[in-house]
Amino acid sequence: MAQVSFRIDDKIKRDAEQVCDDIGISMSAAITIYLKRLGKERRIPFDLVADPFYSSKDIEVLDRRIADIKAGKNVSEHELIEVQ
Repeated sequence: MAQVSFRIDDKIKRDAEQVCDDIGISMSAAITIYLKRLGKERRIPFDLVADPFYSSKDIEVLDRRIADIKAGKNVSEHELIEVQ
């Protein structure tokens, strides 16, 4: 048997342990399931997608809006934002 050691954020570990407890399996069993599927399917066994909010197009729009606000253009009040 091989031993694998890695570091992970404490919160991620706690959250994963809670899920494993809820399902009724150990963390080791969950990781083994993941690695077996990875090896069998030769791919990450779930979809990996980028958050569309951070697309280059959206970042360009945000940068343009921030520049406008800093230049005093397109600044308007909104009923959900308190103006001091």
